[in-house]
Amino acid sequence: MAKRKLTRKQNWRIQKVQDEKAQRLEKKLAKSEEDGHLGAEQEGLVVSHFGTFVEIEPILGEGEGCEGKESSVPPESASTGILGSEGNIRCHFRANIGSIVTGDKVVWRLGKDGYGVIEVVLPRDSLLSRPDPRGKLKPVAANIDFLVLVVTPEPTPSSILIDRYLVAAELQNIDVKILLNKTDLLNDDNQPKIEALLQVYKDIGYEVMRSSVVTSEGLASLKQKLDNNISVFVGQSGVGKSSLVNSLLPGVDLKVAELSEGSKLGRHTTTNARLFHFPDGGELIDSPGIREFGLWHLSPENVIDGYRDFQEHVGMCRFRDCKHDREPGCALQLAVEKGEVSEQRFHNYFNIVDILEQNG
Repeated sequence: MAKRKLTRKQNWRIQKVQDEKAQRLEKKLAKSEEDGHLGAEQEGLVVSHFGTFVEIEPILGEGEGCEGKESSVPPESASTGILGSEGNIRCHFRANIGSIVTGDKVVWRLGKDGYGVIEVVLPRDSLLSRPDPRGKLKPVAANIDFLVLVVTPEPTPSSILIDRYLVAAELQNIDVKILLNKTDLLNDDNQPKIEALLQVYKDIGYEVMRSSVVTSEGLASLKQKLDNNISVFVGQSGVGKSSLVNSLLPGVDLKVAELSEGSKLGRHTTTNARLFHFPDGGELIDSPGIREFGLWHLSPENVIDGYRDFQEHVGMCRFRDCKHDREPGCALQLAVEKGEVSEQRFHNYFNIVDILEQNG
């Protein structure tokens, strides 16, 4: 059933209620601080975000907190449900602190009620964001080294969907590796087309990996790539992200759903991004399934900067303001004719630009 569209007045009321809740929480935190109910500052790692709380993992060195004192997590917190999994702490965060996402490193203080309070978000090395349906950027994960874009034979990989992910990642200066999962579903009918598609991205310079939870193909080499890095799995629902996490991290047991028989699309099983640790080092962030990675926040002029294979040609056109469409002396059109740039990628570029211009 389609969601009911809210009126401007209804949106205003919802925002007013949320602001009032935030103000009440801020007053409560201020009073706790005045009364000395907050402990010493410690560093923590955000491992999940849900509702008005974040779950953080205390970062300790040699059994000590960031101020050289032992981390004080009261034993009774475990019985109250305030502790998250494996001793993690649920924290409030101050209204003026800005966005907090999985992967963030923060400074926090523990309250006597067993809940923590986020004081500061530490500087990020990287931030992965995606636009919501209104075109507003929504942060997804922080401090990641690379994305793993997961595609499968079913649902059939879409080159334009892949390009949307790649453009978004390139413009955020985040490396991407493409993973063909569920290789056990390859057959004589679908394999030639999929191999040809993946070869395009290999030729550009993207690393393409393969895996199958059913046959265990590629799991060991995938695990080796992920070790000692912070990575994020992204891709359409149903491509097997949660199954991969379960295979790579036994005991995690993420919920898995079958593909819809009608649409061949997956049902959403991961509702919020969560960070997991590998035993040998490194972290993996499992993000909510994204069927369409929109680029509504971009201007049409920015899209071309997300196509790494276009860059050596775009500055060589006869006209400085070349749109790469029908202009004479266009170096990019010539590169397509010579086979130096994929014709499909060239068409995808204009498809994305046209959609942005229509919605603009």
